[in-house]
Amino acid sequence: MDGPDGGVRAAREAYDRVWGPMSGRDRGKYLFRIARLIQERSRELAVLETLDNGKPIKESRDFDIPMAAAHFFYHAGWADKLEFLAPGRQLAPHGVVGQVIPWNFPLLMLAWKIAPALATGNTVVLKPAETTSITALKFASILQDAGLPPGVVNFVTGAGETGSAVVNHPLAAKIAFTGSTAVGKAIQRALAGTGKRLTLELGGKAANIVFDDAPIDQAVEGIINGIFFNQGHVCCAGSRLLVQESIAATVLAKLKIRLKTIRTGDPLDKNTDIGAINSKAQLTRIQDLVASGVAEGAEIHQPACTLPKKGFYFPPTLFSNVSQSHRIAREEIFGPVLSILTFRTPEEAVEKANNTHYGLSAGVWTDKGSRILKMSTELKAGVVWANTFNK
Repeated sequence: MDGPDGGVRAAREAYDRVWGPMSGRDRGKYLFRIARLIQERSRELAVLETLDNGKPIKESRDFDIPMAAAHFFYHAGWADKLEFLAPGRQLAPHGVVGQVIPWNFPLLMLAWKIAPALATGNTVVLKPAETTSITALKFASILQDAGLPPGVVNFVTGAGETGSAVVNHPLAAKIAFTGSTAVGKAIQRALAGTGKRLTLELGGKAANIVFDDAPIDQAVEGIINGIFFNQGHVCCAGSRLLVQESIAATVLAKLKIRLKTIRTGDPLDKNTDIGAINSKAQLTRIQDLVASGVAEGAEIHQPACTLPKKGFYFPPTLFSNVSQSHRIAREEIFGPVLSILTFRTPEEAVEKANNTHYGLSAGVWTDKGSRILKMSTELKAGVVWANTFNK
């Protein structure tokens, strides 16, 4: 096929001739088959995902690949039950869905996008990130082995102009984009007035709030997982830690001790906790923002560790004495960097947590159920975790 235009036209033809008229039961069979093939090839896919992205092999093996298969299993079960999803409403597929995904969870993000689209009767044109296209292309061979009809799922590779061609194609009825806020805004402007449906998942600067009655050791583990999982390349990463003033010194001391046990290095080593940064450009951004934190007066802490000489690596980093005006407290770093602020009252915690352009997620650590409920209603975030994070 000829680039994005050929992919969209192939998807439209497949929708009209095969996938659209197909029963939900039969569509579900294909999704079940895809899920099983992902499971069968999980070791190969885990290695490819780590080579592609830089994340530790234990995360690819234990989280990304099993979750990708789980999404196809889950949506396969829904394919013949859509009439019960919204009783009294007549549901219909959009047609061709254009999808653009980022580089932080290449295969898992692909599953999040493709599985529900196929289950609901749509065909797909997906553009993976230009730095992480290996597992998407490998997944294409899985679709062939599953016997998926030609044109139902199409992959187009390239940089921003390729994604723009998919987004703006007149035959694409729905666009799903995950990525930066700036690009999301540009897509929203481009599609305004076109009648196309659009879903966006953009950046985050999540606040992880720890009160003085929280189980501190449990909170420390949640903080570590919330910011250092996948090198901090997570939209929902808890990159802003808000700690009640009375326990701030204790929490900081425990975090510094915990950082000493984190292993940064070869992503293919199953003992590695923090792998490689995805690209030189992303490493440069992380370095620039960390330098700005130091220049603006925040106190930096990095554990002693030897980074591999080859590749893009950055050590786990804490900043204390951070103020709301610092760039590291306002901008999405998308790396293994935690900014620590303090508060005295719940009202101050809410005010600081909500003082951001983002609203993806937040976390609350406290022993009081009433406080959890109150905070969850006042925090301007799509999801609020209680005594856990990113679970």
